[in-house]
Amino acid sequence: MKKTLIASAALAAGLAFSGSALSAWTGWNIHTQNYPISDALDSFIENVEEATDGRVSGNLYHGGVLGSQGDAIQMMQIGSIHFAGFSLEPMGTEIPETNIVSLPFIFKDVNHMYRVMDGPFGKRLSNDMAPSGIMAIGWYDAGSRSFYNNTKPISKPSDVNGMKFRVMNNELYVDMVAELGGNATPMAYSEVYQSLKTGVVDGAENNPPSFESSNHYEVAKYYSMSNHLIIPECLCVSTKAWNSLSEEDKVIVQREADKSVAMQRELWAKRVKASRELAEKAGVKFNEVDDPKAFSDLMGPVYEKAIKATPILASYIEDIKKVD
Repeated sequence: MKKTLIASAALAAGLAFSGSALSAWTGWNIHTQNYPISDALDSFIENVEEATDGRVSGNLYHGGVLGSQGDAIQMMQIGSIHFAGFSLEPMGTEIPETNIVSLPFIFKDVNHMYRVMDGPFGKRLSNDMAPSGIMAIGWYDAGSRSFYNNTKPISKPSDVNGMKFRVMNNELYVDMVAELGGNATPMAYSEVYQSLKTGVVDGAENNPPSFESSNHYEVAKYYSMSNHLIIPECLCVSTKAWNSLSEEDKVIVQREADKSVAMQRELWAKRVKASRELAEKAGVKFNEVDDPKAFSDLMGPVYEKAIKATPILASYIEDIKKVD
């Protein structure tokens, strides 16, 4: 039986804190239905219920009806939310170790991110998250972010000089644009379209599905494949929920998480392709950057500042560099 529910925030919050048995998991998701991560989370909890003969079941609430990600993180830490698809970018305020994936050019490409996160490093990061009450049992693909604007292609760092780019509200991204010679403007995502249209900013940065679904392709005709940020999302569970499972059910839940990740990555790849095709038909010109290393070589000060704030990032960086 399908377990996905869409309800009012008040009803959902009431259910989340109802104190039901821990095997009846409450799930949070910021995305709407019929989105790659949403479909993968749906599949995960449905398959877990079937595979455990109902010993573990759950209700998944899409569209952030249980609150913001910050709210959901806090609820997971106290055990009121049991599983979720979290973006690691805003998680850094609660769990600084996760800032590792927000470092510009930390991954060579998306496939490198898969190899890193699916291997010993991903397990290490999950273990380091666990004292905060949250652990990752899978890493979803949330895309590769690149620059787009309505003025010119960006092929080399000097093309960024003097340009104003909207970035997410994170000092790492402000510093990244500054090192490339541009000016970063943190701004709510809902404000970006009009800001691009009126020239408040010259450009922004995001992955192709977000570029397309937000209609930014209508007001930004150059999309340059800088791939400067590759930030996975986690299939995360509450450590309280995980520790309540029998060893047998832990194996089952992990197996279904692995299947969910494989499903999501396949769906995401298809969505990226479709989004790019739609944007190209609307007149957007996509271009590769001439020399990605010329961009990444400028990020030293960004890394130094991040390591100073969170020293463990230094060893994380070394671990990631060891993965071909």
